[in-house]
Amino acid sequence: MPESTQFSTQTALPQFREVMSPYDGRVVGVVPLTEPTAGQAAIERARIGARKAGALSRNARGKILDAAATEIEQRAEEFAQTIVCEAGKTIRQARKEVLRAVNTLRLSAAEARRNAGEVIPFDSYEGSEDRTGWYSREPLGIIAAITPFNDPLNLVAHKIGPAIAGGNAVILKPSALTPLSAELLTDVLVSSGLPPEALTIVHGDREVAETIIRSRDVRMVSFTGGFSTGESIARTAGLKKLSMDLGGNAPVIVLEDAQIDKAVESCVSGAFWAAGQNCVGVQRILVAAPVYDAFRRRFLAAAAQLVAGDPFDERTDVGPMISSGALHELQAKLDQALDAGAVLLTGNVTEGNLLHPTVLEAVPADSRLWKEEVFGPVVMLRRFDTFEEAIEIANDIEFSLHAGIFTDSLAAAMDAARQLEAGGVMINDSSDYRFDGMPFGGAKYGSMGREGVRFAYEEMTQPKVVCIRN
Repeated sequence: MPESTQFSTQTALPQFREVMSPYDGRVVGVVPLTEPTAGQAAIERARIGARKAGALSRNARGKILDAAATEIEQRAEEFAQTIVCEAGKTIRQARKEVLRAVNTLRLSAAEARRNAGEVIPFDSYEGSEDRTGWYSREPLGIIAAITPFNDPLNLVAHKIGPAIAGGNAVILKPSALTPLSAELLTDVLVSSGLPPEALTIVHGDREVAETIIRSRDVRMVSFTGGFSTGESIARTAGLKKLSMDLGGNAPVIVLEDAQIDKAVESCVSGAFWAAGQNCVGVQRILVAAPVYDAFRRRFLAAAAQLVAGDPFDERTDVGPMISSGALHELQAKLDQALDAGAVLLTGNVTEGNLLHPTVLEAVPADSRLWKEEVFGPVVMLRRFDTFEEAIEIANDIEFSLHAGIFTDSLAAAMDAARQLEAGGVMINDSSDYRFDGMPFGGAKYGSMGREGVRFAYEEMTQPKVVCIRN
């Protein structure tokens, strides 16, 4: 590993937290552990930061974000290797995440300059002919951002970038498993001109998080993570804005007229990218009965070509799961489904935290594996007879972010787009496609609010009307 990407491997003192490689268990870094009583101090610092951030011109905010994007681009390999070290993503996947984070920051810079408000046509209403004015988009103040492990750089950028663009201060609590990328991003933003008080990073326990979430000074909590944690945050937060991405259980429908090879290629990538630790990853593939056998044969052949192993190896396609605990929880779901009659087609082989690509069919619809988010390299196949049946099966879950459909019929594609209960429907693509500028969120219990730079920026700002009477 190049010297610039090495992290301290000193023995962690009580006030530090060790960060472990999910692949081989070695210590790849340490972060200072925030004292349980330090939550209020973080809020006091953020108050100062909110005043300083709000005083920055839109041009200044854009320059800071653009400068940070440029520095990350110049240090791309360092950032990518950091992601591999702490999250276990393959090096090829990590490099793509870095490019996405650069794009996220550039989109945020553009939003800071572009989305300032609009003129209001007061004189178009009878009785207001002598009035003119506008509304501007103003910062909320302090935003608490809580991020997960699976995209440790880009998901942090998705919260910090729009918040800074809107003139807010941020208190960031990254995943305890993957805090190093967040630390690097924080350093880059401050070195690019962001007032240090405008971005406070905390690495603490539940007491620290609850103090911050509960504070009336915090105007919004932006959270990506599990449903039960989201419920706890909602109970703690009180009356403030909440934006939450709480996971998914993505279906992909393959109709009889689909281009099977294209569908197989997209679904294999969508199911096993980032070891399946992806909230929009392909989880349930519903295949029309006449093409089911052909799809299954080609899908299994393609999955067998994937290499699971060392994430630093350029040849590796599937790296480790984030922890032994996450792997054991997924194995419990697999065991339950297999005991209930599911058929294992390939996989369910482990080496350390590696789970080789795993494919099942005949998974009971009432099993945890089918009903809940898998968040691992596991995918399930199921045949269907009619389009209506496929839609019904696809919608029969509580968590819904994205869905996909493969078909050569425009009419069928548009019918599916209308009927699928999801925040996004990908046509002739797998469910895991996401562009960082599009609205991102779910239906049902899968989400609250929307991310995607423009949409997060609007969630993180508030309109102020100025009306002048002539």
